[in-house]
Amino acid sequence: MRVVILCGGESPERDVSLASGRSVARALLEQGHEVVLVDPAAALPVLAGPLRRGDAVDAAGVGKEPPSLTDRQQLRRRMHTALTGGPVLELLRGAELVFLALHGGWGEDGHVQALLEMADVRFTGAGSAECAAAWHKGRAQALLGAAGLPVAERVVWRPGAREVPQDVVRLVAAGPVVAKPVADGSSVSVHRVDSLSQLARIAAEVGAGDTELMVEPFLPGREFTVAVVGDQALPVIEIELTTPVFDYAAKYQPGAVSEVCPARVPDDFASRLQELALRAHRALGFGSGSYSRADFRCDAGGDPMCLEVNALPGLTATSLLPLAATGAGWTYPDLMQRIMNLATR
Repeated sequence: MRVVILCGGESPERDVSLASGRSVARALLEQGHEVVLVDPAAALPVLAGPLRRGDAVDAAGVGKEPPSLTDRQQLRRRMHTALTGGPVLELLRGAELVFLALHGGWGEDGHVQALLEMADVRFTGAGSAECAAAWHKGRAQALLGAAGLPVAERVVWRPGAREVPQDVVRLVAAGPVVAKPVADGSSVSVHRVDSLSQLARIAAEVGAGDTELMVEPFLPGREFTVAVVGDQALPVIEIELTTPVFDYAAKYQPGAVSEVCPARVPDDFASRLQELALRAHRALGFGSGSYSRADFRCDAGGDPMCLEVNALPGLTATSLLPLAATGAGWTYPDLMQRIMNLATR
């Protein structure tokens, strides 16, 4: 097939996405597809291509910190221009499939999916409505809770708008808590918080402007993640942390944490997590033509709580979805082909 891979973009996960895009490109070339690699936010969007089997694709690394993106507005302008007209849009329309290797921001909150839907371009992964539902953690948690999934109490707060809400004060007093942007991925700016003064510092750092923070109780138990591809839940991964939370640095630096697949848990507990992941996938509107990854952390009693559902989980060499696929007996190229098949069936 003629495939355009979209990667990069304007979010704090830009570096992760560029690494994912290049990994996907190598896998699709191995499968015999023709590939064009495009970063719609770049000044020169076409990074490579058309590429065919045997062509080389350079790897891209992921730093210990997300990029600062001081020029994020410029990146967004470029991205909108590229996806709504001109040679990039024509390239997308001429492809048999667009493979979305974007993470975060417009690539995962439904913006890009909506533009591709309006342009009648076929793409991998969930549609705009499902992505929007999953992206805002507060609304997603409300939907999951309404569907009967176990979720923790949470408070969404816009620090620049008003004083600390009493519900936040109460959670911190009962503490500790976790504070994180309500709409960000790759565990960007996730903090364990033990006091209101610490929360105030974090709010000043990451809660500027219209940014919303979500505050929820810190769950002291084990952490797991379960990927769903189509209608199939993949083997459970346990994330064994040496840090209080699974933050950006831990997620993308090899050896920073231990990720065990399949998780060393009883069969009935693994089945329970897989069933919860499938229910979460469906509760947010994800269908058999898409894929997702649900994250869980256990409370003090060992019961799993659903933290979030990722609409476009990472596809780098150290990402969790490819690890789960390996646990299912799939190679990385197998996983990429399966994702493509979901979009074209």
